[in-house]
Amino acid sequence: MANSMEADLILFLKDLHPVIQALIATIFTWLLTALGAAGVFLKRDISRKTLELMLGFAAGVMIAASYWSLLSPAIEMSEKSGTPGWIPAGVGFMLGGVFLRVIDKILPHLHKGLATEDAEGPKTNLRRTTLLILAITIHNFPEGLAVGVAFGAVSSGLESASLAGAISLAIGIGLQNFPEGLAVSVPLRREGLSPFKSFFWGQLSAIVEPIAGVIGAFAVYYSKPLLPYALSFAAGAMIFVVVEEVIPESQRSGNTDIATMGTLIGFTIMMILDTALG
Repeated sequence: MANSMEADLILFLKDLHPVIQALIATIFTWLLTALGAAGVFLKRDISRKTLELMLGFAAGVMIAASYWSLLSPAIEMSEKSGTPGWIPAGVGFMLGGVFLRVIDKILPHLHKGLATEDAEGPKTNLRRTTLLILAITIHNFPEGLAVGVAFGAVSSGLESASLAGAISLAIGIGLQNFPEGLAVSVPLRREGLSPFKSFFWGQLSAIVEPIAGVIGAFAVYYSKPLLPYALSFAAGAMIFVVVEEVIPESQRSGNTDIATMGTLIGFTIMMILDTALG
């Protein structure tokens, strides 16, 4: 069933320009965020255990995707071009983390579960809900970038950068976006927003994914020497988000075993998607 679905997707996407492919794929990941965020119309609140299981799942998907969908192909590409594989992988990976660190410093934002005075970045008079939304937007940017770079890389013709692999990455990111959408909209509802506003801001936080996807695909399609660096950059940005935000947030209320099992489940599902389907 899964193989048949992916075969149909490959047939649909294969003749499209990589930038258009990336746009379609990241619209898909955004729509799954919106679908998850719509859960706020059915449920006003969710338990911390459920929320932290969802966050752990998202962390696992992002960690697995960072290696199998991004770093591993980057290393293989570099070695086939005669460059030591660790150079672009190491440089790109660190630059991705540094980039997110700079964004953290210059853009005010607030992670879920923290007091308003714990907001990161420059001092601001922005409302608490706005700060929460900005934090979620920062979180989603690397995901869209990763999908866009993966589709842009397909045009390189290298075996390690396949359309099936890019589709698997988009499916994996989409899967973790569904519970993430709910994990965004419900806390906003708890902050006092109406169900519609909670849904609106919850889904809007992921609109940055198509934007980042198009940027990533465009950059690597028109500058192929950047490919291994761009793939590694996306991996570094995602790992920064996982370690700095997702995992700490999933462990905040003491449900460490549940959150950890969520991480293992997310990692396993993404690994299977990438190795079996990609």
